[in-house]
Amino acid sequence: MSEDADERRAERAAQADYHVAAQRRRDEQESAKAQVLLDRFVAQATEAGIATEELTARPWSGRGRYRTGVVGWYLRHDRSLGVDVDGRYYLLVAVPRWFGRWRTVPLEPTPPPLQTGRGGRDGESVALDALLALRLEWPDAGGGGIR
Repeated sequence: MSEDADERRAERAAQADYHVAAQRRRDEQESAKAQVLLDRFVAQATEAGIATEELTARPWSGRGRYRTGVVGWYLRHDRSLGVDVDGRYYLLVAVPRWFGRWRTVPLEPTPPPLQTGRGGRDGESVALDALLALRLEWPDAGGGGIR
């Protein structure tokens, strides 16, 4: 009986590994498609003369903003998503840090999704292409659009 249990356990582990690898491949393909959209957005925003600014990140607590040293454009009015001038995608949330409001906080780019806000509340999920098209239409008031 223990051989059967070991066999079943090994089979389940192999199936789990297969599904993890398949999901990773799907995510990489999605990110590659989304990166094409981001690169196109950066070219269009630069051509249109939309001003860039230093992106800020909100700590998990939601209180205050941290400077990041990343220059680019906000993609949402709530300043939760951004793209830098090289087309890298950022979730603008940072780990709370001592003196974070006075010092630059490091921020790592994340693989871009085709659907932003997936799994969020109603109205937070938006297709990336639609979000980028809306961002190109923002009036460029004060370097950040409508707040």
